[in-house]
Amino acid sequence: MRLTDVLVEDNVMVDIRARAKAAALDEVVGELALRTPGLDKARALDAILEREKLGTTGIGHGVAVPHGKVKGLGEIIVCFGRSRQGVDFESMDALPVHLIFLILAPENSASAHLKALAAISQLLKGAEFRNTLMNAQGRADIYRAIVEAERKGVTL
Repeated sequence: MRLTDVLVEDNVMVDIRARAKAAALDEVVGELALRTPGLDKARALDAILEREKLGTTGIGHGVAVPHGKVKGLGEIIVCFGRSRQGVDFESMDALPVHLIFLILAPENSASAHLKALAAISQLLKGAEFRNTLMNAQGRADIYRAIVEAERKGVTL
């Protein structure tokens, strides 16, 4: 599985407007639900917020990888969102989050879910790549940067 198997260009959000964690997650899940037939926004948001109660998914360096398992979901769905202003995500390093990779997975997909988390975390470790995502001009440029990084060796 490759990241681009679960992230499509339409699921790239260029400018998240919300500044607080819950509002940003609501915004991202809401946009994803509009683009994903059959995705129940309330169920997906509940799964993400329940996971956040266990501890923040703001992993530092301006990155968050919120994720949750959603009953009735048929496949893993990934959405990317960028916030130029930053989101107060209660991150481990207390810095605002600018880059969000949101993962929704079926209840029975532990292995694939963990592989997606690991690959995204690995990809976002590099400051150069994070800067590329922040400076990209639009959805197509962001998606192209992800495809290119993946081509250089990041697979799920």
